[in-house]
Parts: sequence; structure tokens; C-alpha cells
Amino acid sequence: MDAASGGPPAGAGMPAPSATLPGRPLLPARADGVQLLGQAEGSGYRQAPSLVRRADGQTLQLTRLLYLVLEAADGSTDLDGIARHASEGSGRLVSPDNVRTLMDSRLVPMGLLRLADGSEPEVRKANPLLAMRFRYTVTDPVRTRRITAPFTVLFNPLIIAAVTVAFLAACWWVLMVKGLGSATHEAFANPGLLLLIFAVTILSAGFHEFGHAAAARRGGATPGAMGAGLYLVWPAFFTDVTDSYRLGKAGRLRTDLGGLYFNAIVAVIITGLWWATGFDALLLVVVTQILQMVRQLLPLVRFDGYHILADLTGVPDLFQRIKPTLLGLLPWNWGAPESRVLKPWARAVVTLWVLVTVPMLLFSLAMMVIALPRLLATAWASLGTQQAQLAASLSAGDPAGAGVRLLAMAAVALPVLGMLYILARLLRQLATGLWQKTRGKALHRAAAAATAVVLAAGLAWAWWPGAGTYRPVQPYERGTLADAAATVLPQGSTTTLREGGSGRTVALWPAGAAQPTRDNPQLAMVLVPVPGSGGSDVPGDGTAAPSWVFPFDRPAAAAEGGNQALAVNTTDGSVAYSVAFALVWAEDGEPVDTRNEAYAFASCNGCAAVAVGFQVVLIVGQADVVVPENLSAAANYNCVDCVAYALASQLVLTLDGPLSKDSLARLNALWAEIADYGRNLRDVPLSEIQDRLAAYKDRITAIVQADPGATRSAEPAATDPATTAPAGTRAPGADPAATAPATQPAGGPSPAGTAPATAPAAVPTEGDAPPSHSPIETPPPTADTGGTAPAVQPPPTGNPT
Repeated sequence: MDAASGGPPAGAGMPAPSATLPGRPLLPARADGVQLLGQAEGSGYRQAPSLVRRADGQTLQLTRLLYLVLEAADGSTDLDGIARHASEGSGRLVSPDNVRTLMDSRLVPMGLLRLADGSEPEVRKANPLLAMRFRYTVTDPVRTRRITAPFTVLFNPLIIAAVTVAFLAACWWVLMVKGLGSATHEAFANPGLLLLIFAVTILSAGFHEFGHAAAARRGGATPGAMGAGLYLVWPAFFTDVTDSYRLGKAGRLRTDLGGLYFNAIVAVIITGLWWATGFDALLLVVVTQILQMVRQLLPLVRFDGYHILADLTGVPDLFQRIKPTLLGLLPWNWGAPESRVLKPWARAVVTLWVLVTVPMLLFSLAMMVIALPRLLATAWASLGTQQAQLAASLSAGDPAGAGVRLLAMAAVALPVLGMLYILARLLRQLATGLWQKTRGKALHRAAAAATAVVLAAGLAWAWWPGAGTYRPVQPYERGTLADAAATVLPQGSTTTLREGGSGRTVALWPAGAAQPTRDNPQLAMVLVPVPGSGGSDVPGDGTAAPSWVFPFDRPAAAAEGGNQALAVNTTDGSVAYSVAFALVWAEDGEPVDTRNEAYAFASCNGCAAVAVGFQVVLIVGQADVVVPENLSAAANYNCVDCVAYALASQLVLTLDGPLSKDSLARLNALWAEIADYGRNLRDVPLSEIQDRLAAYKDRITAIVQADPGATRSAEPAATDPATTAPAGTRAPGADPAATAPATQPAGGPSPAGTAPATAPAAVPTEGDAPPSHSPIETPPPTADTGGTAPAVQPPPTGNPT
């Protein structure tokens, strides 16, 4: 709907719109089909405009004076009579010359008066950027009125209340109780059902327009043609209900909400059909109705929400108020007449709408321009995939599957074509507007031409084929604003990595392994420096290293009954050891959830960090909960020619009874030997440590098996440490944790920001079972501790503790 308002200009008259025969007065006449609708009700303007409808269906806003002049131009009244009518109706003195000026300057160009020779004026209908394109009329006004007449009964208040309650109940049941899992599976497993859902959804969109037309008829307005077209990038139906402007605010709001009300009716009917048939796939139609209603309520573009807001404020065309509203925000325009044409509350609402809508539309346009190359590539790749599946469906004789593929191809192509059309039309409008506005102004035209050249250069730069410019969007990409900006403004050659950002790094990949690609990525851990950690980022520069230099938190201290070895080395050319050996006894019925841990972290040059954790858990009697954990982790950071080695080895045994004094003495002697080995571990080659600990575990198992009071089973049974050992059995669940080395090749520099080689904790059980990985809970950093944990000896009486 176009807005045309403004008072009559003062001054001399202008050529009359129609000729005058000698001795006869001028008798202006309205153009054919012009309807006088009267003053707009519930207007948000300080002076409510009057409405006129042209033969082409366009509804125009006129000032009271223009409306009075047009009202008197009935083909039988001369200029003097028209001037008297306008003076009496407006309370202002209007002369025949004023009438002639208003007709020629306003009413004739708007197509509301006949031309001087009595012919009909050429009508130029408004063609805004956000209007529907490629319209195709399905029904004329007469047919629309006939087919929508039966539906007016649905606007009975009792029926509206019943449908609303049923719709809310259906939404709650489908979304919160029933769910959509089975419906989705059933629909996508059967292409025929998917086509049926699509067809019902399309028909419901047409039924939505029936709601607008029936609501208009209910209020006494006359609906016009119905059809389909392309709005922005979506196919859409339309109904001409401009005649509803002559209704009151309640009638216009009923017309605006009529489409949403009919969507609710469809949802209730479909829920009833599900109740009768049990086809879960039908419930997807309920969801499509909800999604349609949510989309239609958006007030940013000409959906139902836009018209609802326009009728609530009494401002028929909000887009026409964008420019005056923005100009009115400037301090020097606060008192301008154009800034005060709206009532204060209406002006506040419209200003808020403008301040939200304009940035959103500009942002959407910018993102459309930036993302266009990748969207085109994605659409092309998707069309290729769908085409291949279409060929497969046709060759397999599956018409339903072929139909689904055709719909998918249309769903991909139509939005892209609509996007291209919008951008092309916008560029054409900008070029045409600049050319017309700078006509006769050489300096302004030169500035406009320079701006156009800069804009064209920017588009060429953003869309120029290059590495990744036309790469299809991948499923692993996040699609954030930063990612979109990086497409146009890639970062420089910086190697600094920051959380949430992009940068460059060097990855050390195992020899012979398949290299990751964009299409086939592989998971990797990248250690990012923690800002403000203190010390220097470059090892060996003479700066004292802080207590914790690594870009991850320090492992939590060992819990009560737990065993932890933590080796941290930040000194160049040195070796740091941490050894923790422990023997734990568990009473009858006591939960066994002890944890054995070994962590080795290095950040230095030519250095090594070695952590060895060895734990023996002896369970005497029945234990209902046996969930021991064995964890090891090794990592280096900013290391050159360094080694990080972590070994966690755990043995869990279940005893039927306490050990005899002789067996306990043998165990104590063996544990003393083990503890002495741990205190001198730094003199043992790394390659021998795991074998030596495995030998100790075999000797401990042999002592227990040889004691008749500790076991009565003929053969020992190996159990997983994470399982419960049944009563009366002996479980020598030897659980040697695999060594977790993390090394850098000799002489291979590892600058800041590189991805270090790491080894997560691996806890294989005996046999061929694959290793399991456990996360490491990490508290805030604390001071480094190391050394050997003291051995835990059982009491001399042999009673378990």
C-alpha cells in the first residue's frame, strides 16, 4: 500500500488536467474504478488520513483536503463548486486555482483523475524491493468471494475459543508428550509418506490465505484475487485483502490473524486424523503448521506479523516511515513537521521497529553478499548429490523416491535463485537511483560513479575465485560470524593461536599415516598458551619458569587411598622423576574405588619427565563395588629434544581370607624390595621398568595363590579391575597400564603454538581387550610435588585394614 500525503502548496495555478470548451466550465472526473473509502479508523497519525482505492487494487492515503477535492470531482461539478466543497469540509479557504494546482500536481499523477482529453491516466503501481515477485493469479475476486464464503462461519467466537484450546492442547501433546522421533523415522523411511506430508503442507499454506479472505468477508470487506509468487527467496501464496483498510481496527486485526487461525485449524484436524489412523508421520504436519505460524509472526518483512503491527499502530505502511523516522532522530529535525505527523505512542513504536528492522535487514544483506560464493558452491554440490540419488531412484523404479529428490532439488534451487534476483534488482535500483538523482550535477555524479566503482571492486574481491572461496559448506564447520568474516578477511601469517580464533600451526604427523583434509578431518588436540601464565613463552631464554607453564590445568591431587605420580620438568637439560608405590588393603564389604595415576609433563630443551605409579590392591572377603581406576598421561609443550614418559601399573586381587603369618612375612619382604626399587628407579632404563613391575605383580600373585587361607580355588581367575569379584574366588586381575610416552624427535624444534604429540591415559586389561580412555579432572594449578610415595604395610596380625 502506497502512502501519498501532504497539504496543498500555495502559489499560482498550473495547467488544468482537462480541456475547457468555449463558454463551458471545467468538469473534472475521477478515473474509472476509483473508490472513496473514507477516513482511516484507529490511525496512528495526528491527523488521520483518508483512504482511496484505485481500479488496480492499490490503496492510497490522502490528506483531508485532497480527499475533499477528489470527492467533489464527480464529472458534474466545476472548479468553483469543488473549491466550495473543499472549503466547507476543511474549514480553510480554497480557491479554484488551488483546486487546479492540487489536481495537476497530486491527483492526476496518482492516477485518480482522468486526463484532459477524458482518457484514463497511466497508472504506475509501486514496486518496492520487498514486494512479491512473479505473481500468478489463481482465482479472480468473484471466485475468491464465492469459495471463501462458507469459511466465514469459522470466525464465530465459540468456534474460535474451541479451536484455540484444542490447538494448544495438540501442540503440548505433540511436542512435550508424544515427541517426533517415530514420526520422523516413519516419514523418511517411506518416501510416499514424505510426499504426502509435503503436499498437505503446501495445501495448508493455501488454506492460510483462505483464512485472510474469510476474515475480511466476516468484517464486511471484499477480498480480491488469490495466487502464488516468490517473496524474497521463498515461494508463497497471496490474497488481496486491501479492501480491509476500510474496516475498523478490530476488523483489520481479524483479517491479519485469519491465516494463523486457519493454520491452527489444520493442526487440530491433523491431530484428529492421527487419532483415527495412528500414522505417526502425520504429526510432522502439526510441526510444519507451528513453524509457519512462527515465521508469519516475524514483523521485519511483510509477513502477517508486519501487518499486525501496522494495524495495531495505525500506520498502514511501516516501510514508508523508515526514512522520515531515521531523519527525525537527528537533533536538528526534532521539531520538523514530518517528524511529528504520528501520535507520540505510535511514533515510539514505529521508531523501535525501525531501529530493529533496519540493522537486521542490512546485516542480512551483508551476510548474503559475503556468504554467496559458498552458498552457490553448497547448492551446486547438493544438486549434484540429489541428481545422483534421483537417477538411482529412477533406475530402481521408485517414483516416490524420485519425487522426493525432485522436491529436494527445487528446495535447494529456489532460494538461491531468489537470492540472486534480489541482489541483481538491488544493484539495478541503486544504479538507476544514483543516475537519476545526480542528473545535471557533474560533481555528484562523479562521486556516485566513484562509489559504484569501489562497490564493484569490493564485490569482485569478495567473490573472486580463490582457495576456499567457492568451497561447499562442510558438516564440521560452525558457521559463526567470525567464520563468515574470515572468508572475506582471512587472517595474516601470524602463528599465534587463541581460543576461539584462527591461526597457523605446525602439526607433527606419524610417518605413513593418512594426512587430514578439509573433507576428511581428523581429531587433534591443540594446546593453546594461557595468557598471563607468567614466565617466558620460549624455553631456555634465561627467564625463570613459573610453577605451571602448561596450557591446561594441573591434575587434581590424589584422593584418600589413591596413588599419584606427577613429574613436571621445566629445566633444560635435566630429568625429573616422580615415583609413587602403594599397597592398599580393603576390608570385607568396603567399596574398592581407589585410583592409580601417573602424569609426566615436560616444557624445556633436552629434558625428560618420568612418572611411575605402581599400586597393589588386596581385597579380603566380599566386595560388592570394585571399580579401581588406572590412569596415565604424558604431554610436552614448547619442547625441543625432550621426552615425557608416564607408566601406571595396577594389580587388584581378591582374597577369600586373611594371609597367614608366613605369607604376610613373605609379602612384607617383597614389598620392601619393591619400595627400594622405586627409590632407585632413576637408575633403571625406561625400557626395563614395565617388565620389572610386571614381574613384581607375578610374585605377589604367587604369594597369595600359595596361601590356602587366602584362596580355595584350584585355578586363579583373571578379572577386569572395573568388575566385581564374586565371593569365594581369587581374582589376580593384573592390570598393567600401557606406557604413555610423548616425545619430540631429536633436534626437532617445537615452537610456541605447535600441536604437541600427546598420549592419553591408556588402561588395557589382560588379554586382547582394547584400551579404555578416562578423562582427567583438573583443579587450579598448585606447586609441583614429586618423589616416591611410602609403602603401605598391613598390620602384623594379618587382619585386613
